[in-house]
Amino acid sequence: MRRSLNYFLLIMFSILFLAPFFWMVTTALKSIDELYLFPPKWIPSKLHFDNFIDAWKSQPFHIYLKNSLTVTIMTMLGQLISSSLVAYGFARFQFKGKDFLFILLLATMMIPWEVTMIPLYMEFNWLGWINSLKTLIVPSWFGAPFFIFLMRQFIMTIPLELEEAARIDGANRLQIFTRLIIPLMAPVLILVGVFQFLNSWNDYLGPLIFLNDQSNYTLTLGLALFRGVYGVDMRGVMAVTALICLPPLAIFFAAQRHIVGGIASTGIKG
Repeated sequence: MRRSLNYFLLIMFSILFLAPFFWMVTTALKSIDELYLFPPKWIPSKLHFDNFIDAWKSQPFHIYLKNSLTVTIMTMLGQLISSSLVAYGFARFQFKGKDFLFILLLATMMIPWEVTMIPLYMEFNWLGWINSLKTLIVPSWFGAPFFIFLMRQFIMTIPLELEEAARIDGANRLQIFTRLIIPLMAPVLILVGVFQFLNSWNDYLGPLIFLNDQSNYTLTLGLALFRGVYGVDMRGVMAVTALICLPPLAIFFAAQRHIVGGIASTGIKG
């Protein structure tokens, strides 16, 4: 009875959370006559799959897709490389003021992005990077406090004896990091990669502030262009939104096991 009750509650909550996605897909497949019916019609009488094609062709979404993929892939690489290097330094190196610098690094997590938005814009404007994808890519190559914290916690769970054995065999610090630590960090690297993918793919405020030319727009900005003089093309919005949601969902379900493992392993020690 208890197990049946648990399954019932899980199913009910699953339906509750899946309802908006179901409504999004069915709205994208409706005809214009069924769009504003009241009471609303959940399942359309005829599925109009051509709504997806029309919505995608209504704007240069192939350009937006290329920009989103460029920003997402480059920011993922930047965060994985820079954050892992800094995390390894905090986890293994001993230097004066290390604890203070780590606490200072964690303290920056309490500063909201809205506070640094104007200074960042002024700095990028001085560098001549406004209306360029550099404004979205370059900051990720300097690490993120949260990702550094996760990686540091994971590295501290790796036994020091492994590094000492590698050092006895003649390996230097760089070889130990690239050939020993990085392969062992696979779960947390996948976790950070998924988090960064979601952050970059769904980012709207950053591109809205730093990008002006439509040829540099990302998918999130392109989605905001479904605005007409008298209203919003809801079928187009839902169709493009459903297409934009597919890559994050695929990445999440593919890496779900590693995400759970990475989160669990980062809290074992530290």
